[in-house]
Amino acid sequence: MRLKMDVSPVVVVIFRLVVWLYSLISYLPYLLLRSSDSQSFSECSRRVKARSVSGHPSGPYRDIGALRVLATCLQPGVSTLDRVFESSVCRFPHFDCLGTRDLLSEEDETQEDGRVFKKVILGEYHWMSYDQVYKEVRAFGSGLAALGTKPLKNIGIFCETRAEWIIAAQACFMYNFPLVTLYSTLGGPAIAHGLNEAEVSHIITSKELLETKLKNILLEVPRLQHIIVVDDKLKIGSEYPRGISVHSMAAVKRLGAHPENGTSVCVQRRPPCASDVAVIMYTSGSTGVPKGVMISHSNIIAGVTGMAERIPSLGYETHPHILYMLTSCHLSSFTNSTKIKKGSKGDISVLRPTLMAAVPEIMDRIYKNVMLKVEEMSVFQRTLFLLAYNYKMEQLAMGYSTPLCDKLVFQKVRALLGGRLRVLLSGGAPLSATTQRFMNICFCCPVGQGYGLTETCGAGTISQLWDYSTGRVGAPLVCCEIQLKDWIEGGYHSTDWPCPRGEILVGGPNVTMGYYKNKQKNSEDFFMDKKGQQWFCTGDIGEFHGDGCLKIIDRKKDLVKLQAGEYVSLGKVEAVLKNCPLVDNICAYANSDESYAIGFVVPNQKQLRALAERKCVRGLWEELCNNPVIEEEVLKVITETALTAQLERFEIPRKIRLSVEPWTPETGLVTDAFKLKRKELKSHYQNDIERMYGAK
Repeated sequence: MRLKMDVSPVVVVIFRLVVWLYSLISYLPYLLLRSSDSQSFSECSRRVKARSVSGHPSGPYRDIGALRVLATCLQPGVSTLDRVFESSVCRFPHFDCLGTRDLLSEEDETQEDGRVFKKVILGEYHWMSYDQVYKEVRAFGSGLAALGTKPLKNIGIFCETRAEWIIAAQACFMYNFPLVTLYSTLGGPAIAHGLNEAEVSHIITSKELLETKLKNILLEVPRLQHIIVVDDKLKIGSEYPRGISVHSMAAVKRLGAHPENGTSVCVQRRPPCASDVAVIMYTSGSTGVPKGVMISHSNIIAGVTGMAERIPSLGYETHPHILYMLTSCHLSSFTNSTKIKKGSKGDISVLRPTLMAAVPEIMDRIYKNVMLKVEEMSVFQRTLFLLAYNYKMEQLAMGYSTPLCDKLVFQKVRALLGGRLRVLLSGGAPLSATTQRFMNICFCCPVGQGYGLTETCGAGTISQLWDYSTGRVGAPLVCCEIQLKDWIEGGYHSTDWPCPRGEILVGGPNVTMGYYKNKQKNSEDFFMDKKGQQWFCTGDIGEFHGDGCLKIIDRKKDLVKLQAGEYVSLGKVEAVLKNCPLVDNICAYANSDESYAIGFVVPNQKQLRALAERKCVRGLWEELCNNPVIEEEVLKVITETALTAQLERFEIPRKIRLSVEPWTPETGLVTDAFKLKRKELKSHYQNDIERMYGAK
């Protein structure tokens, strides 16, 4: 996507002249220094990355390097997570392992609508070495055993992402306690469901979550006996039901380390086997009651192996979200950054990561915020930026780099994410081509897309770093294979030309063991082939391109048939309209009994206020969102965006409702990965749905 410009022809000529002179001066050294076997980005992108091993267009497709056998582990003999961690400790005992920022102060900040949020000011990072973390892990695991936890007996963790989460998880892996993970944003009924289904007697949590959520459901979880709170200086009261003991994490560590002759002797442990369950991960799914996905040690090792082959410098980390469980890449926490007081340094500017993963929702926000800054630039600065942007896009299309533009124009933009990024990864949902190319150009690093699910250990596909194409999620990883299943109702077939299409099925050692205590759902979503290989039916629709790369084009649950027979892909509509500057988030909705689609929109505050000012409409934020004039104007802009993107008329929402509040995991309208919870959104906006469809 070229950025539109309204600039003086003289400026364009001067810019082109400078670029021509630079290209002329640098071309000869480029030819001399370029090795005979080196290839440009465009040449690499044209390589075949995967092919169908059956010769049939439906697949299964495998990476070129895994045509004979799928990869299962990085190192022979290192087949469980405790051995992986111990191997890292032996190799890098004094390297930084876990970092935590000091909390300097905490303040209440009042919003325009009267709500009060706590904002924090944080200091620098303090780091623990691998060896220090290992000692903490051993002591805590031994303490859990001393509290009565037995090998293969489930232990729960309901806690925000923090160093103590990692230590607790590694302790469970080391002592073979299957870890039942629960998102910190889950509601009471979902938490109680997970704890009861997994028969949890011991749970690890934080002081805040204990007081705000867990304490309210203790009577609903009769098997719970021990609560371990990770915070220091815990004051244990007597307000807990009989039979429940509350301990601090520090106390449990002391329990697990018995001083003897100046050394620490830990309780004897029984190491896990590769086939043992490492995690039962309760998803904050977009529909229904959360399901517990059973993930073995070998599943996670296989997933890491596939990712490490595709992306350099990957390691092992644990996090409630399976994507982060598989990547240790100095990842900054975007969810926590919203709590940081405006004007103080966020995680990224302090940490300056080299490898970062983010969901498309976050990347879309970055794209829009940078473009807002561009609009505020002087005419000369804006002209220079747009010329450099379009020039770099042309050069990337031809397979060349642009070091001069990167240094002179994009360095400040690159600094927004710390200035050291080597790779930026997107996962969790399709990333629009516009946002992907923008991030690639402005942050001067490869922007790859990945595809995977909790049920496949987050592994499936990742685009190669030298593949600068957009809109695709890359070829299958070396740990799995992918085939397409015809979906006749939706009109997708493996015989479609020029690209075979169908429901994506993922098979391989990274495919998990199934859902915990849920035979019906297991029989629907998982199956084992004649060779004994586990497969998962994703419900996503994809197409394979000639070079073996996959593109996600639809989702079975997102396809709605209108009254006149047309199919509307809700996900496709949302992906297009999220590129509209006025839209921060959007949920498209369609009723099969009606002839048109509608939408719920979280508007961008700055853009909406500017629109209201142009239309001479005044009022508080809530008044603007409920104003029919503003609603109509936003609909016009959205319609223009949709038509520019060549959506069909029946796909474009005919009516919209502006949301006063943003959708966050805390509101329960999106998951922790910012995926829309359509069922909850429908319930939340039921009155508006009836109004927009004219119901009495």
